[in-house]
Amino acid sequence: MIEIAMQYTDDSNSLLSDAGKRLEQALKHVDISEDAIARLQHPKTSLSVSIPVRMDDGRLKVFSGYRVRYDDTRGAGKGGVRYHPHVSLDEVQSLAFWMTFKCALLDLPFGGAKGGITVNPKELSKAELERLSRGYIDAIADAIGADIDSLAPDVYTNATIMGWMMDQYSTIQRKLCRGVVTGKPLALGGSKGRDTATAMGAFTVIQAMSPKFQLIPAETTVAIQGFGNAGSTLAGLLAEAGYKIVAVSDSKGGIYAPQGLDIASVKKHKDQDREMKALYCQGTVCSIVEHQTISNQELLALDVDVLIPAALENQITEDNAAEIKAKYIFEVANGPINSAADQILGQKGIYVFPDILVNAGGVTVSYFEWVQNRSGWYWTLSEVNQRLQAKMQLEAEQVWDLSKDLNINIRTAAYVQALKRLGTALDAKGTRNYFVNR
Repeated sequence: MIEIAMQYTDDSNSLLSDAGKRLEQALKHVDISEDAIARLQHPKTSLSVSIPVRMDDGRLKVFSGYRVRYDDTRGAGKGGVRYHPHVSLDEVQSLAFWMTFKCALLDLPFGGAKGGITVNPKELSKAELERLSRGYIDAIADAIGADIDSLAPDVYTNATIMGWMMDQYSTIQRKLCRGVVTGKPLALGGSKGRDTATAMGAFTVIQAMSPKFQLIPAETTVAIQGFGNAGSTLAGLLAEAGYKIVAVSDSKGGIYAPQGLDIASVKKHKDQDREMKALYCQGTVCSIVEHQTISNQELLALDVDVLIPAALENQITEDNAAEIKAKYIFEVANGPINSAADQILGQKGIYVFPDILVNAGGVTVSYFEWVQNRSGWYWTLSEVNQRLQAKMQLEAEQVWDLSKDLNINIRTAAYVQALKRLGTALDAKGTRNYFVNR
């Protein structure tokens, strides 16, 4: 094993520095060159930009934006763009780092990238949001492209925003450039199944792993933190499969019903009234059922079989990890558990299935969309889902087998598998041994 200090940033408390600690654990179980490790310690490019936007009232407001391409050894950069008030360069670098390993773990011909804008999109009009999105592309256009770095939706971005971005980049290039963005509307070259891909991929992993623990859906209780696109869709898939969803939450708080929630009714009410209640609907008539109103932190501490963090990073830390009672955690959000909490959860015997595996459905179908854009041949929803499920199940089984063979936790096994693929690609360009021992 090569021992080398992982120095991602000068701040040991940064997200990127914490993300690097997972890599240090994996390095103990994989034979990889010093050259490869040195390359993986730092992002390839980190771009910070200012985006001036003319607001509806005539004011000029300047927003901060970022795009990081962490590594592109295995292929062009790939990663989403998030709009959130807490977006920072450190966060975007961390997300690009995770994307690098996610793409390698799923054996996709991509490197890892990520982008974001520091903004509360709920405070902007639709016209301001469009101007911001197009301004972001104006600022980063030289750093992106179908064969350089391809964008995708993330937190508080959607197909419409991706369509604006693709259109703006095409205007700059004076030609149609569909492959620069994935997650687009179908009418602009998007792929069927992309809007549900993250949830479908997570559902496939849960279904593949449940038999390992003799989990019977009807007897398995589930709590989901985060009722956005991925969380709500996954809740629906699990409910249809017979799992007992007892709690869900969004940024404002959550609801808990030990007897189980009618997810379809909860989603219908939230879509209509922008708030969650435990309902049962028959036709157009909905009745409130008995439930408790809980906070996001209370949801995380519920005594359930399966906990699914599907919101933002750092939701489970050393401060609340001891309170976690779930037996199995499937990370749908990026980085919802920090490295210190990982150790506590491991000591408690809790199985954690990591984000770079569980939420990889999104980037996998983004890859499918990228392929379809380049070939001009578009697949049916059934074809997309079949390919996605086969890919996710294959990689989940391989990670599970590796964790058993090496007697390591599942997160470390996922990083070991990704490191092997990254190391092979990095070493193919030549290592110290190659140049010294010619």
